[in-house]
Amino acid sequence: MLISSEPIPRLVGARVLEALADTPVVLIHGPRQSGKTTLARMVGEPRGFRYLSFDDDAALQAAHEDPVGFVADLPERVILDEVQRVPRLFTSLKATVDRERVPGRFILTGSANVLLVPRLSDSLAGRMGILRLHPFSQCELVGTEPAFLGALFAGQFPTGVVERLGAGLAERIVAGGYPAALARPSPGRRRAWYRDYIDAEIQRDVRDLSRIRSLESLPRLLALASSHTAQLLNLSELAGSLQFSRQTIHDHIALLEGVFLVQRLPPWHANRVSRLVKRPKLHMGDTGVACALLGIEAAELQRERGALGPLLETFVLQELQRQASGLEEPLTFFHYRDREGYDVDVVVERGFGSVAGVEVKAAASVSDRDFRGLRRLRQAAGDRFAHGVVLYDGTATIPFGEKLHAVPIRALWETP
Repeated sequence: MLISSEPIPRLVGARVLEALADTPVVLIHGPRQSGKTTLARMVGEPRGFRYLSFDDDAALQAAHEDPVGFVADLPERVILDEVQRVPRLFTSLKATVDRERVPGRFILTGSANVLLVPRLSDSLAGRMGILRLHPFSQCELVGTEPAFLGALFAGQFPTGVVERLGAGLAERIVAGGYPAALARPSPGRRRAWYRDYIDAEIQRDVRDLSRIRSLESLPRLLALASSHTAQLLNLSELAGSLQFSRQTIHDHIALLEGVFLVQRLPPWHANRVSRLVKRPKLHMGDTGVACALLGIEAAELQRERGALGPLLETFVLQELQRQASGLEEPLTFFHYRDREGYDVDVVVERGFGSVAGVEVKAAASVSDRDFRGLRRLRQAAGDRFAHGVVLYDGTATIPFGEKLHAVPIRALWETP
């Protein structure tokens, strides 16, 4: 999959404009090279915003040495790129905003998750809108409106037949969603980009967030995490494989999560259900990164069903989260597993009123047994259960009982 050089509209773009209309500071955060700078400049520069990047050493040094004076000398409207590199700046930004509370004053971008760095997010609490930019979703790449999540909560999946994805599914998983990787002309060049990206990310953003002097273990941990994606997080197993302590692995996972390279998917629970597994699942932040670290190509992934299943589950979770980033109403993502072995790969919660489930299968066929976990989730959620689907690499959309459907995976990004 090769993308054009023309900018691709982002799902979160409309939300950035809405936030600028009533919020003094708007932060777009997400992994480095996901398109934050492009989005900020596309939105801001036509509206008079000046651009300044803290990847520029002179700007970085000036902001470090005199954050108060640096902010005082900024233009009326400004984009500050990679602001996580200057944490001291947030206090000065807060003081400026408090003196003159004007909407749309600053656009910030950051390659570290400020929600996991309390000193950053707390500085501008109540003054800053925070929006997450992911790598490209499949909807963005093919130019369709994201309709799947709306259909999921409404239970609107009309019966029909489509063409099976087959080998094309593995190609999408391996390609990932990073713009610069997708601009490369061949799978080999994309893999090289992803490997270089990991090296640069660890040397820059991870080092900025951490006091760890030696980061040589992090590439090994990332590679191991890639082979454990979509599995319950087992710190002891990871620690044993790398010969580190559980605490060290915990700290390193938190660092990698802070720069969006991995994520922990929390367990869903209901107060009346006590026999639930409480551990999170570990997911890689992008399947392109995972496949590059594993050294696996699309044709090989298509043959290796043991690797395809977990990577497909991560791919589906990523697509759902990326589509949700453009929605005004926030959605929360979980997994479900009880002590009797029933599980659901992705649970989506809308407010406190609705719960939906998504089970992911790499097979081209689906059976009644594949709905066991969704039926258990339906029972646990009670009246809150909206709908459940099994996404599979087949051709037909089929009802499977009350509030349950089998749906081809391509329906995630294709409007019927």
